[in-house]
Amino acid sequence: MKINNNFVEIQDCRVYFLGLNMDSEKKVILLHGAKFNAHTWEDTNTLKELAGAGYGVYAIDMPGFGNSPYCMMEQIDVLFNFIQAQKITSPVILGPSMGGRITLNFYFKYPHIPKALVLVGTVGVEENAHRLKELKVPTLIVWGEKDDLAPIKYAHYLEKNIEDSKLVIIKDGPHPCYLKDPGTFNKELLNFLGEVF
Repeated sequence: MKINNNFVEIQDCRVYFLGLNMDSEKKVILLHGAKFNAHTWEDTNTLKELAGAGYGVYAIDMPGFGNSPYCMMEQIDVLFNFIQAQKITSPVILGPSMGGRITLNFYFKYPHIPKALVLVGTVGVEENAHRLKELKVPTLIVWGEKDDLAPIKYAHYLEKNIEDSKLVIIKDGPHPCYLKDPGTFNKELLNFLGEVF
């Protein structure tokens, strides 16, 4: 299964992404953390596992990261315009760390777009604490047991305050818990996607 390397022009932003099985009706968008990029999801085999299970997968380099040059547009608006440009409807959006913050902010601006969310070691939970009760889509929360950047108390806080949520803790997992145990991470993600679609 060949991974497509693509750029899409969004106004003054040039956004790089990896795409697989993009004809599928069941779409998943993978964001990344501040120290990572789209290719991280090749390293964890997440791209190929999801595509192999029938999902259309898009792993994006946000502007200023990986192969996407910096641009002035707000990250959530870059994501919105990317979704429009690729004609994606009702995607599941997955965001680790910084990508989790983008995912939450995106949902609160464009709540009609995501079918579900996956929040992984999300930073900035406090910023959205007052809005979490408004979150009305299925949400998978994945956290490393030993996350020292986004303490595990935030995982429990999200689970308690998001109505339709499920928490998975990766044993001994650090902040990028998907790198520690990609097998468990991918399995839990596939189980969740199976329920959502």
